[in-house]
Amino acid sequence: MKEKVVLAYSGGLDTTALIPWLKETFDYEVICCCVNCGQGNELDGLDERAKLSGASKLYIEDIVDEFCDEYIVPCVQAGAVYEHKYLLGTSMARPAIAKRLVEIARKEGATAICHGATGKGNDQVRFELAIKALSPNTKIIAPWREWDLKSREDCMEFAAKHDIPVVATKSHPYSMDQNVWHLSHEGGDLEEPANAPKDDVYLVSKSPEQAPDVPTTVTIDFKEGVPVAVNGKTGTPLELLQTLNEIGAANGVGIVDIVENRLVGMKSRGVYETPGGTILMEAHAQLEELVLDRATMEVKKDMGNKFAQIVYEGKWFTPLREAIQAFVESTQEYV
Repeated sequence: MKEKVVLAYSGGLDTTALIPWLKETFDYEVICCCVNCGQGNELDGLDERAKLSGASKLYIEDIVDEFCDEYIVPCVQAGAVYEHKYLLGTSMARPAIAKRLVEIARKEGATAICHGATGKGNDQVRFELAIKALSPNTKIIAPWREWDLKSREDCMEFAAKHDIPVVATKSHPYSMDQNVWHLSHEGGDLEEPANAPKDDVYLVSKSPEQAPDVPTTVTIDFKEGVPVAVNGKTGTPLELLQTLNEIGAANGVGIVDIVENRLVGMKSRGVYETPGGTILMEAHAQLEELVLDRATMEVKKDMGNKFAQIVYEGKWFTPLREAIQAFVESTQEYV
């Protein structure tokens, strides 16, 4: 009986090419798992694509509500912002995805989990720390640190050799990551810090120049630091975030341009669109101005920065994150 590997699968070129590579290199049975955090990816046709490429099974797991309730809300309550600008959209999602990969691996009796993160970025660390925390004995495979393929072109060649249909993507030269909280853009002409982002970078938000020159008034109700209504209409954190995303995007809110320090030691230019999240964080901060005393506010700012660093570095499943979250929740009684 073949050993099984669970592959974090997006349906894109890289993760599709990984299927035959895993079978050839390790003789594994490959089980694909696509975890939906609200990335809006085309999920249609993924099943057929995964199986054509040699996978035995595909799970499509919708965890958007869990992502909002258990990962986004604690970061909003903490006021967690990395290096004063980045609202942690990718960082928050990785532990949520890893947790589901581990659950599927247990269910299937798989001995390994494979991810398609590169050897240059933060995500390899986030995925692997989360998997190790939740399932220490599971083998982790990171092909970009192992295989001979060095570029997207190599991947396309490999896919063609294995008769894998490569989906042509429209010309958008940026590496992107999207979920219900944000959309990030890296690479291309953004590699040069002197280049201002072109208007066609933005796929969610209007640029401030395109936004209307009249104010939009938004009312958000919170209960103990958790959003419960927008403009008087109650809803789940997910429903409220989706409403705020529409309002924020239409008004050019939440575009951030940052050169951030990656945890692997290099700097990276990123342009982030976080419309609803920016409004939510700002409203929450303003409420805290009204109700927190000075000494608590002072310590909470430090804790918020520490919380952001922990999340950015992939240390979600740690005693320290739990301890800081407990402190944060104790400050939210009147928010």
